Amino acid sequence: MDIKLILQIVGVALGLLYLWLEYRANTWLWVVGMLMPCVHSVLYYRSGLYADCAMQVYYIAAGLYGLIVWLAGHKRKERKLEIAHTPLRLVASLVAIYAVLHVAIYFVLVRFTDSSVPFWDSMTTSMSMVAMWMLSRKYIEQWLVWLVVDAITVGLYLYKGIPLTAGLYTLYCALAVAGYLRWRRQVATNL
Repeated sequence: MDIKLILQIVGVALGLLYLWLEYRANTWLWVVGMLMPCVHSVLYYRSGLYADCAMQVYYIAAGLYGLIVWLAGHKRKERKLEIAHTPLRLVASLVAIYAVLHVAIYFVLVRFTDSSVPFWDSMTTSMSMVAMWMLSRKYIEQWLVWLVVDAITVGLYLYKGIPLTAGLYTLYCALAVAGYLRWRRQVATNL
């Protein structure tokens, strides 16, 4: 069996588990979120998606950070981290961080790799970095950022010849909508 196919199957299985845990706002999502990048880094490297490959290191670090933040929130009941809307005061900063990351990653891809999709690879990678931070803070709108990332990624992965992973990201699109609606309802019931 082809190694890319094996990596896609394992990645899809871990991705489905991750999504289910994220949808339920279950802390175990961070553990799965540290395992999945190990598989995806090899897959993306073999597919020439270098920014996505490098992004997996960030996902591992972000997974550890998210786990620590969520566990600290659960231990300190008076400061429990609740699902909430992204504060408006952060929106401009998040957009600026995305833009800087996109330009920087694009430059690295164009200058130092043979990437055939540097714009799209750097776009999805930089948006993912912002969305992951938003998830660590349990901001509802992280689902909307993921929806955009996932929709672009479907086309990118089909283009790069990894259709099973593209299928997983198609499912991610649907679950991003469902997750957004669920988290929004949960905030409404907490008010």
